[in-house]
Amino acid sequence: MKSYQFGVDYYPEHWPKERWVTDAKMMRDMGIQIVRMAEFSWQKFEPREGEFHFEDLDEAIGILAKEGIDVILGTPTAAPPKWIIDLNPEIQPTDWHGHQRFFGSRHHDCQSNPAYRAHIRRFVTAFADHYAKNPAVVGWQVDNELGNSHGDLCYCDHCRDRFQGWLKDKYGAIDELNRAWGTAFWSQGYDDFSSIPAPKITAAWGVNPSHELDWKRFTSDLVCEFHQEQADILRAAAPEKWITHNLMGFSSKPSYYDLGEQLDFASHDQYPGGHFHARHDEYRADFHAAELDFIRAIKQKPFWVMEQQSGITGWDVLGRAPKPGQIPLWAMQSVAHGADTIVFFRWRSCAMGTEQYWHGILPHNGIPGRYHAEISAMMKQYTPLLKEIAGGVPNAEVAILRSYDQERAIGIQPHHPNHRYIQHLMTYYKALHRANIPVDFVGEMHDWSKYKVLIAPLQFLMTEEHLDKLRTYVERGGRLVVTWRSGIKDESNLCHTDGPVPVRFNALTGVTVDEYDCLRDCQGTVRWDGMDYKCSQWCDVLSASTAEPVAEYAHEFYAGTPAITRNQYGRGLTWYVGTTMGDGLADKFIAEICREAAIAPLMATPHGVEAVHRVKDDRTYLFLLNHNESVQTVDVSAEFTPWDGEPWTGEIGPLGVRVFVKG
Repeated sequence: MKSYQFGVDYYPEHWPKERWVTDAKMMRDMGIQIVRMAEFSWQKFEPREGEFHFEDLDEAIGILAKEGIDVILGTPTAAPPKWIIDLNPEIQPTDWHGHQRFFGSRHHDCQSNPAYRAHIRRFVTAFADHYAKNPAVVGWQVDNELGNSHGDLCYCDHCRDRFQGWLKDKYGAIDELNRAWGTAFWSQGYDDFSSIPAPKITAAWGVNPSHELDWKRFTSDLVCEFHQEQADILRAAAPEKWITHNLMGFSSKPSYYDLGEQLDFASHDQYPGGHFHARHDEYRADFHAAELDFIRAIKQKPFWVMEQQSGITGWDVLGRAPKPGQIPLWAMQSVAHGADTIVFFRWRSCAMGTEQYWHGILPHNGIPGRYHAEISAMMKQYTPLLKEIAGGVPNAEVAILRSYDQERAIGIQPHHPNHRYIQHLMTYYKALHRANIPVDFVGEMHDWSKYKVLIAPLQFLMTEEHLDKLRTYVERGGRLVVTWRSGIKDESNLCHTDGPVPVRFNALTGVTVDEYDCLRDCQGTVRWDGMDYKCSQWCDVLSASTAEPVAEYAHEFYAGTPAITRNQYGRGLTWYVGTTMGDGLADKFIAEICREAAIAPLMATPHGVEAVHRVKDDRTYLFLLNHNESVQTVDVSAEFTPWDGEPWTGEIGPLGVRVFVKG
């Protein structure tokens, strides 16, 4: 596969043709090597059913090819044109309330609708056949950000029918479904699969948790099938071209583990200054690092960033302006965490439509400014580095288990009104990030054996198969971290009743949960080595059998009882954390488990200076990323030398990046 370092997303249909040659030459002069196009242009290509017009796209691809720039084509199935809606208005999706959503934005489609699938097959077949032999088209992106805008979609009759078939395939007999879902509660029994509804809003608001969990599993499978149908057409027409998809970090509609099986490599959209973030005055580099590390987990290898922020973001409201140096810093953070290729979104700020204020490398007037200058300089400086480290990944000894099924179940019943699955995982990730300890994310299906520590928060659903894998990991010498609300339910989302919590792995943890306390509108306190630390949201009141208490509660009626324990099991250890830790407690906890497991940080850095590494062959590349707006002093080991040959003074500038190499 040909190597690329930097690219850009380009929409030639938004601009006069006489500008295309200028754009291509400017891209070449910057060092752009690849362009993504076409993912929202269906009406342009097929203005009427079966009438295809690829002439303008052919021309744009040819202009780029003359400048040595290759192309990724996106299938435009996230934006069906109005004539399709007029022919088949039923493809417009239905929300949780049973209301239909309409044309005028994007993602106005039901992904199960057979008429829409037929339109897609016709278009994608023609698209693939037309570009199969074009050497400038090197790969495909299927659709765009699958799951985006479909959070509460679609609950139409077609989706209901597909759901009923999915359930019949899974359960076989309706009596088995009734047992698995516990439909004896509130008289919810079903006589036939055909009577099962999509779980729309109910009179009492809530839906049977088992019903809703299976619905979430089904919708994930449906999205993956939607992608697979297009990928099969593209591969059949052009087997030598690769296929990817632009994922969205911790987005949870489809399982990216499942979707990733269809991809040659994963891609990701990275917007650290996104207008959609709740706050813009808080440190978020750790969260953005975590999403990058998670995308690396999808294929367990480097990835692309298909949309890297290149200016202010915004639709109706705008995000903050990136500060001088911040755009290169964000792009190099992506590289540091495993991106082999950075594709900036977008080339030029659009003058029309919903994304008029989602700024690009060029402003609306097309005249290069600060963003263009900063990105150009960064590309010139770091293109050789990206070539050099391609294929390299961090060497992590700690893994965090991210489970879609656990996230779905916790999302249905979060227990505490402010509790969120990803937020809980981030408690651990952020502490590791502050300590500059490399992290891999893993799924249930991955091999955990190479990791000294496996952090597995919120193991809410517990099956014998999963329990056996956890036991084996610890028995063979691993250090496992589990938390409150583990061992609570079976795979159907029914509570275990055959023992005390954490049900079925009391021996592994060495504890039982006698009671629990949901900390509504208050915080708690954990005492460890004579120091008090904050905790929140939940407290498991524990009895230790074989486990050793290492920290205790210092509040409420359970003061003096264990809050955190560790238990010897086989050749390994299981840690149990009965609460949500504040930052101070999480730092203490991570320091202790890493000390016990003999895991050393990469190095010590001031707050806001991130140390990340990638290993390629026998060389280690150390990235220092200063997310502060002030100069920071950092002590770098003498075994590392500056990659660029520039002297190292021991200081890194505001929003600065330095790369060092060893070996």
